[in-house]
Amino acid sequence: MAQPERARAAPSPWAWVPSLYLTEGLPYVVAQSITSVMYTRLGVGVAEMAYYTSWLYLPWVLKPLWSPLVDALGKKRTWVTVMQAALAVLLLVTGASLTLPAFLLPSVAALWLLALASATHDIAADGFYLLALETHQQAAFVGVRSAFYRLAMVAGSGGLVVMAGYLEESTGQRGLAWGITLGVVGVTLALLTAWHARVLPRPDEDRPQQLPQQGVLGAFLESFRTFFARPGVGRILAFLLLYRLGEAQLLKLVSPFLLDTREHGGLALSTKEVGLVYGTFGTLALTVGGLLGGFVISQRGLRALLWPMVLAIHLPDAVFVFLSMAQPENTVLIGLAVVAEQFGYGFGFTAYAMVMVMVSQGPHKTSHYALCTGFMALGMMLPGMAAGALQAAWGYQNFFLWVLLCTIPGFVVAGLIPVQGDFGRKQPE
Repeated sequence: MAQPERARAAPSPWAWVPSLYLTEGLPYVVAQSITSVMYTRLGVGVAEMAYYTSWLYLPWVLKPLWSPLVDALGKKRTWVTVMQAALAVLLLVTGASLTLPAFLLPSVAALWLLALASATHDIAADGFYLLALETHQQAAFVGVRSAFYRLAMVAGSGGLVVMAGYLEESTGQRGLAWGITLGVVGVTLALLTAWHARVLPRPDEDRPQQLPQQGVLGAFLESFRTFFARPGVGRILAFLLLYRLGEAQLLKLVSPFLLDTREHGGLALSTKEVGLVYGTFGTLALTVGGLLGGFVISQRGLRALLWPMVLAIHLPDAVFVFLSMAQPENTVLIGLAVVAEQFGYGFGFTAYAMVMVMVSQGPHKTSHYALCTGFMALGMMLPGMAAGALQAAWGYQNFFLWVLLCTIPGFVVAGLIPVQGDFGRKQPE
């Protein structure tokens, strides 16, 4: 009798799944997307901006190390609400720090703590989703969670950047404008924290997991050992680290390029225009590309789509060579070029995601996939750290030519990955 009573008492997943994944996406987009625009507008040089913001990937690189602790210490529901409260506070602190005369290091320190809390929240939220929903509900809401996570991407890199642009114009103070913008996100997360504290279900299964006999460290080391003992691990690591070598550098410099003056080789767009062109339409194109990629793989399998996706993620990088040479003034033309590159990135990244799923198959599926995501983040972090210094030394045109050259390893490592049969193709029922 207890199970039906819990089912009747539990709130509808519609009451918390959309808001949970909106909450998961917002701090990520602040740390990994908005900061590039924000620091550029605040006058930070591209070399410093790329270096410091690339360090914000580190918590996502390392989160497999402490994910067993989230399982073993406390309930997932508690982790979710505590991390959300921490994220709200850290956003307010970051916003306040931007009004200081020497804002860079205090704001970067606050953002790094924000990234740490966000990565921990990801672990807890994804685990809670699996505990709080039945299997059929998990399948039914997987599209909902993805849609609201992507909505956070659009709202963050598009809407929030546009808001900051309007505030820059109305206040005349960029630090204050961006401080208010992050403050709005912080207040939003505080309200979402209060909502989740009320509506998140309390499944009986949500309790600290018993430590394995060998302990948390032993369990992690075992999953680590089995991952590195698998055949072809060198090729797998090369793929995870080098498939996006060009894109990892490009992403750090797109916003500065769009914002920079024409005298310095940029396109001189306003903050609002960058929010619309790159943050809104670009992110929507990225999302559509990803959805289409997932659909066609489900119809034909990864093997049939691997090379079209490799071409799709790399060749459109050439549009930035064109933009840096022509420096067009037509915002529509700039927007179409950005949309084409982002669509290709979304479509081509699907192959990367499916390879991670493929190589994670086996008894340690969850921990091996977490290790893959860690190497994925490392593959973005290290090249991104150097991108700003390279652009400062070479200028935008030569930098974007370098990015094209860096796509060559992506083609090489894609050829090293053997795809199993029709992996990823939906099997007929």
